[in-house]
Amino acid sequence: MAAPAVHIQGVTHRYGTHVALRDVSLQVASGTLYGLLGPNGSGKTTLFRILSTLMPPSEGKARVFGLDVAAESDAIRQQLGVVFQEPALDENLTVRENLRIQGALYGLHGADRKARTEELLKRLDVIDRVDDSVAELSGGLRRRVDLARGLLHRPTLLLLDEPTTGLDPAARRAFWSAIDRLRTAEGTTLLLATHLMDEAERCDRVGILSDGALVADDAPAALKAELGSETLWLETEDPSALRDRIDAQFGVSTRIVGSMVQVAPPDPPAFLSSLYEALGDRIRSATIRTPTLEDVFMVHAGVSAGPSRDEVLARKPSAEDRA
Repeated sequence: MAAPAVHIQGVTHRYGTHVALRDVSLQVASGTLYGLLGPNGSGKTTLFRILSTLMPPSEGKARVFGLDVAAESDAIRQQLGVVFQEPALDENLTVRENLRIQGALYGLHGADRKARTEELLKRLDVIDRVDDSVAELSGGLRRRVDLARGLLHRPTLLLLDEPTTGLDPAARRAFWSAIDRLRTAEGTTLLLATHLMDEAERCDRVGILSDGALVADDAPAALKAELGSETLWLETEDPSALRDRIDAQFGVSTRIVGSMVQVAPPDPPAFLSSLYEALGDRIRSATIRTPTLEDVFMVHAGVSAGPSRDEVLARKPSAEDRA
């Protein structure tokens, strides 16, 4: 059986007395898109630094295609591509010059490098800007050029560390369209760190990190199905008191999620009517909805993972992205 693209076993990492990762174990199957979902400070970037061989874990083992990140870092780097939160491009150089330098770092020269550069830039719809300086490109175009940089040497694993940070909605859609085309054409395994729910929904499998611990790991549909077909969310001044009253009077499953009480009765609409009759004075608002990944994250971590898709879309695009 082929080794998984990523195999992490009991990884803990400390920065002094601060524990950034806590006994994390997970596997990423070859050829899949795996998403690490979590808020800032949850441990996503630390895990990426370990997998990209920038530092060994304090405890545990991490392997990329069977290679140990601590003992076989040079071999791993030949198979690894990274797209960081900020594009790793020299703004004073042209697109072609940036990719020429990247190719040289991996031993790509002459006709092979030129052919690979043109192939990627055509797929990413930026071939017409190959002789423009990076400083002239919009944020979305820079992102696509940076993606070409990360893929130039044909890595078998590509790490995407919140790659759409700062992009407007149109640029984000274009970036993910490019990723989808490249997945089909290249067969690259992708490991995505994100706090955006719509990006996590794209993944074959999602791991949820909270305070350095992996608190859930499954396909998005399976994670949502764990909460039932519909759930009831209640806003109240005192979540603990409301939960205790519901438990005592109705005996249904409840949990406190942040400032909300989540209830999973067999028939939410009918239950809500009975609940208002009994405890309506304790309820500020009530919502019945099909579970989302945001709900899943809140249940497992007790907080929101980050801005919702609607919040992202509502953000004013930068002048750079409008260019």
